[in-house]
Amino acid sequence: MNTVLGRRARILAATTATAGLVLVAGCSSDGDGGGTKTAGGVELVKAGQLTTCTHLPYPPFQSEIDGKVQGFDVSLVDLVAKDLGVQQQILDTPFENFKTGAFLNSGECDLAAAGMTITEERKKNVDFSDPYFEATQAVLVDKKSGIKSFAGLKGKKVGAQAQTTGEEYAKNQGLDPVSFESSDAVINGLRTGQVEAVVIDYPVVQGWLKDKANASAFQVAEQVNTGEQYGITVKKGNAKLLAAINKALAGAKADGTYKKLYEQWIGPYEESAASPSPTAS
Repeated sequence: MNTVLGRRARILAATTATAGLVLVAGCSSDGDGGGTKTAGGVELVKAGQLTTCTHLPYPPFQSEIDGKVQGFDVSLVDLVAKDLGVQQQILDTPFENFKTGAFLNSGECDLAAAGMTITEERKKNVDFSDPYFEATQAVLVDKKSGIKSFAGLKGKKVGAQAQTTGEEYAKNQGLDPVSFESSDAVINGLRTGQVEAVVIDYPVVQGWLKDKANASAFQVAEQVNTGEQYGITVKKGNAKLLAAINKALAGAKADGTYKKLYEQWIGPYEESAASPSPTAS
């Protein structure tokens, strides 16, 4: 995901079914200074709400559908908000701030959820939740390209989403990918012939291929297991919120909610997707 300098952050309501329940059960505070900024023992940047930084669009994890911000990440964070007795509000921001923790440190957001891979470099700036998703990279190609694998990308025009681990992996393998600012721009680059193939997270590709036009034109040449795991981030040292996130994730995996949400947003459920891992913070 790319950083667009000067891009204004947008505040969006998370309006999934779970969020609707939270609205009913949430605090009465308007979040503008009235009421307490503490919920369930967790200090929040605004009263009555759990403020999430994300970067749109990145389906199936977060995107605007029918004017509502929805997705796998959104639904998981709704569970955290519900446990705290507040509602989730989403702030759409440049992806670069997730790597630096800028919006967490400045008090703009309580947490960040953006399909973000846990890396040692990023852990220097933010604290990660327990992993909630096992991710692989996919090589998506035009069916007419003749490309059959990642190895076949040499000498080809390859696209990737800027600032992502997919782009980093491609570069580390000796490729010089064209950088696009969003996942929508990546698929458009492939669709319009700007690139012959793209390297991006496989769940994103799964979402694209649900569209019949995309499925008829493109195919997955190879899935590359890079050992990536996604995590939700908080400001370094925010142990109480981190514990609340981990508790909600563990509960969702234990009671079947995680499986239900996975099947709703990602596709056929694989047990490895929710395999327990040590805390990454």
